[in-house]
Amino acid sequence: MKPILLALSIFRSAETRLMLSDVFSSAGHKLLHATGCEQAQILLSNGLDPDLVIVEPSPDLRSTLQAASRSAVCLVYSSGEEKIKNQAAALGITFFLERPLAGSDVSRMLEQLCNAVSNAPERKLEHVSVGAPIGPTSLHTSPVLEEFADGRYFLAASNSMLKIYRQVQLLANVDAPVLILGESGTGKEVIAHLIHKHSRRSQHRFVNVNCAALPADLLESELFGYQQGAFTGAIKDKPGKFEQANRGTLLLDEIGEMSAQMQAKLLHVLQDGQFTRLGARESSRVDVRVLAATNVQIENALVGKTFREDLYYRLNVFTIKVPPLRERPEEIPYFIEETIRRSPETLRGGHDFTFPSRLIDAALLYDWRGNVRELRNFVTRTMTMRDPDAAVRELETKIAAGQRVAQDEPVPSLLNENTGMRSIMRNMKDRAEAQLIQDALEVSGWNRRHAAKNLNISYRGLLYKIQQHRLSPRAASLSRPASSK
Repeated sequence: MKPILLALSIFRSAETRLMLSDVFSSAGHKLLHATGCEQAQILLSNGLDPDLVIVEPSPDLRSTLQAASRSAVCLVYSSGEEKIKNQAAALGITFFLERPLAGSDVSRMLEQLCNAVSNAPERKLEHVSVGAPIGPTSLHTSPVLEEFADGRYFLAASNSMLKIYRQVQLLANVDAPVLILGESGTGKEVIAHLIHKHSRRSQHRFVNVNCAALPADLLESELFGYQQGAFTGAIKDKPGKFEQANRGTLLLDEIGEMSAQMQAKLLHVLQDGQFTRLGARESSRVDVRVLAATNVQIENALVGKTFREDLYYRLNVFTIKVPPLRERPEEIPYFIEETIRRSPETLRGGHDFTFPSRLIDAALLYDWRGNVRELRNFVTRTMTMRDPDAAVRELETKIAAGQRVAQDEPVPSLLNENTGMRSIMRNMKDRAEAQLIQDALEVSGWNRRHAAKNLNISYRGLLYKIQQHRLSPRAASLSRPASSK
């Protein structure tokens, strides 16, 4: 089996990072990004142990190589930098690629490294510390972590989220509505904050309205405001959220829960920028950029007539689909890191808090149906209880429950009118591979290092296969303590 490589790239160029991400993703490997040696050194000193570091010449190159002493290194150099290449070779760098980078050259290098890793003895991975900060002073110009004034932050370490970051930069100053779609807890509100921060309206207010939290009659007064005497209790004029967000940004969160009547009134405001306060005789005009977010399956809502098509097309100038956390698992250690770093000192116990590698492994294999929100709650609970073994058992029990549900679902026939011989063989191969790995894990008592050795694959490769095939301990093995060491 071909091993799954974990690599770290250190490039300032967004285009280079995206090209490398495409090559690595196509080959089934994992790639994390740093935009400078300082950030890379923080990641490496914080437990990141990549198989490969891809780097360009810089004054901090020597210290970065020292921090990545156990990793293979590839230097990307330009014509005329032969002296730097020779110096790098003297430092032990064995892979070199010349600019302009070609995807085929990167792929050949990965094949060479895969062969080398397959024939090399397994490296022992120690505990991963998640106590040291990925500090905002190091990352404030990085696309990986952006801080907001209210304590929120945007974090991207996966190819999909880096593409969203690039999208935001392109459309931030295009003063048009944006519809943000995604499951609950994926960070749709954070994306809205990011758009506002990068827009020309960033010096004005960002106003958030949760459309699902208020009934239709109260939502109308909340959005548009009211005049004194408009209804019982209206003792003075009150501006609505549209007026409060004038010249700024208004986020209509959970817009899929808005009533049909309110959708019609909102459409009118979006069309001409005018609205009327409750009880007022004259209309008002505002200059507001509207962002909308929902976890509702918008296509189903349109078919079911619960969401107006004309409102959808008015909002759908740009659409951003935020992927669930289970589709970007490489970001899980980063979110664990940031949650711990931002926790109160009393919760951390006055010292750095660390997650053992077993717990990190389990977190990478769990689906996190509640996405980032569920992960943060889990980290806080683990820090409070200070029992990593119980936390591992909790995740493994949930993984096993999810696996049982998946096994209970009807399995489609291998043969149908649209299935070819190649597809049938691929399905049979996948099933056989999954069964072989499951048996090896059960025999070893779910000691993943022993199972990887018996299967003659790398430890990281085994973790990838466990996730790919959604494997988990059978009920009988849950009573035995699983270990990755």
